[in-house]
Amino acid sequence: MNSLLIELLTEELPPKALKNLGEHFACSVAQGLFDARLIDNATQYTAFATPRRLAVLLPNVADIQPDMQMLKKGPSVANAMKDGEPTKALQGFMRSCGAELSALKIINDGKQDVYAFEWVQHGKSLAELLGEILQTAVKKLPIPKVMRWGSSTHSFVRPVHKLLVLHGNQTVPVSLLGLESGNSTIGHRFLSAGDIVIDNADNYEQILFNQGKVIASFATRKVNIQAALNQLAAQYQACVAADNGLLEEVTALVEYPVVLQGEFEQHFLSVPQECLILTMQQNQKYFPLLDANGKLTHRFLMVSNMQAENPEHIIKGNERVLRARLSDAQFFFEQDKKRTLESRLPKLTHVVYHNQLGTQAERIVRLIDIAVYIAGQMNADVAQTLRAAELCKADLVCEMVGEFPELQGIMGHYYALNDGLDNTVALAIEEHYLPRFAGDRLPESPVGVSVALADKLETLVGIWGIGLKPTGDKDPYGLRRNALGILRMAMQHNLSLSSLVQIAFDTFEKGKLADSTVSEVLEFMDARLAIMLQNDYAHDEVAAVLAVKTGNLGDIPARLSAVSHFKKLAEAQALSAANKRVSNILKKNAVSLNEIQIEDTLLVEPAEKDLYAAVSTIAQQVQPSLANKDFQAALTALAQLKTPIDAFFDSVMVMADNPQIRHNRLNLLAFIQQQTNAVADIGVLDC
Repeated sequence: MNSLLIELLTEELPPKALKNLGEHFACSVAQGLFDARLIDNATQYTAFATPRRLAVLLPNVADIQPDMQMLKKGPSVANAMKDGEPTKALQGFMRSCGAELSALKIINDGKQDVYAFEWVQHGKSLAELLGEILQTAVKKLPIPKVMRWGSSTHSFVRPVHKLLVLHGNQTVPVSLLGLESGNSTIGHRFLSAGDIVIDNADNYEQILFNQGKVIASFATRKVNIQAALNQLAAQYQACVAADNGLLEEVTALVEYPVVLQGEFEQHFLSVPQECLILTMQQNQKYFPLLDANGKLTHRFLMVSNMQAENPEHIIKGNERVLRARLSDAQFFFEQDKKRTLESRLPKLTHVVYHNQLGTQAERIVRLIDIAVYIAGQMNADVAQTLRAAELCKADLVCEMVGEFPELQGIMGHYYALNDGLDNTVALAIEEHYLPRFAGDRLPESPVGVSVALADKLETLVGIWGIGLKPTGDKDPYGLRRNALGILRMAMQHNLSLSSLVQIAFDTFEKGKLADSTVSEVLEFMDARLAIMLQNDYAHDEVAAVLAVKTGNLGDIPARLSAVSHFKKLAEAQALSAANKRVSNILKKNAVSLNEIQIEDTLLVEPAEKDLYAAVSTIAQQVQPSLANKDFQAALTALAQLKTPIDAFFDSVMVMADNPQIRHNRLNLLAFIQQQTNAVADIGVLDC
């Protein structure tokens, strides 16, 4: 039992995919070894990934499989012999086992006696098994596009140069992608020279660091870079402006990271900081520095793959490249400010939104109608909403947005202020893209919410209506994301989802969209709503609340909280079971909840009289609670019905022979269900 090291040395791997490739490679190799019974399920592997290598280290790997006792079952004893001779079934079984009749045994398989053959399968060696394991691991890698190199017929994400396979201190002979395994690798492209021999699998990481100037672990490099960035930023009382995606991408670009600090001229700070930050992060992979107020400073950090005694030439070179980038951004900004947003609107007639839905100019007409309707529902300023909706797409034809599409909306905000427009309109132009992704912030201004909802509704309804619905894991138009954004905003501002979808549908030319669009979109939204709510609440709680169609999205969080509390009550299980029983009876007898009339004179049994009295009394408590949105108090009051409901079902026959009494009792059950399901369908709960 020794550690097993496998390293595949390549040309520079795609940085955004490196971490995923490293994890998949290591996991697949470990799974293959486990399936081959060379490691146990407690084995903890270590994955390595650098720009030029994928590797994995696994402890306690056996050099040979353990022997396995094998048993193969054959025909039943009753059908295996005829006139003292083996039947064809038994003869075939003997041939398949390569055994004589005397070598077979009779066992009981739990149903009958059968012939069986038992033998010991001797284990294969690691060398015999590893080749196929590695082939499978490579094939399973999530590589979007493979390539070939030279005259080779092999394909991989990048050309491969070396294969290192060590079991302890012994090289395991394996072939992969045209390479024969060895015990050497190479280090950093510039800080190391020549082959590096790994004497033992367990020494791989240390030898590669000491002799090759390579930090093999992706996680270690990431932690080191993050610590160095924070340490250097702290020297300037600043913080690093970067997300995890940029940090991981930079980690995938270097093998021996060194963090350096550079500067640019302060006059560039007159450009909106979003532009400067984006060009530094996206084009140059730099880390901008922000001051204590979140404002961009003229300093930035870079991660070099070189360790130099005097890094000044590296810093100056990067500053020179960045200066050119920032000059471009400054030029675009100054040029854009020379024209108003309104003057750009005619250009939108030449920007195709979708070939079946027209141009962006045609789309704006629809956005205005939807946004103005929503503004009326929210008591937002209609004139400001109309103006924001009219101009919200104008920045799409600006130079800056043409260079950086990620800035759409943000640049519209700046240019609106430059045009002297109201702050509310300018803010709404930026906010109308929110939320941009799951968990993103929502628009805060009523005008911004109106335009944001209009934008997402028009996209969802329009794209769905022409037949481009999301399928499986493909959603090129982001309809799922739009749906979640609509739901979050509609829930926050208590808007009617059906009205919103219908208004959006009505803004399209008649016949442009499928007639079933509204119903299908609402069904899709219901499904997305359930998925969204299940992030915070149990599946049955969500199902119970959504089963009651109130049309009031704003109440859903409070109703969910009340149902969650109700489930903890001692009476919850019995009431839920009773509610299911009531529902089944009412469905079977097609009782309408809209025509409930209970005649006191037809209540003949004491238990039904007591139940009617109890429900009537509790209804007087429940209705004020519902009116005050105190759903927890309403459900808690309903818990008092447990005893009279139990007594009713124990002593009263609902389906009485007398049709009037039977009908009256069904109405009583309908009245009970009307009260118990006022907040949620408690019969759905898994108490």
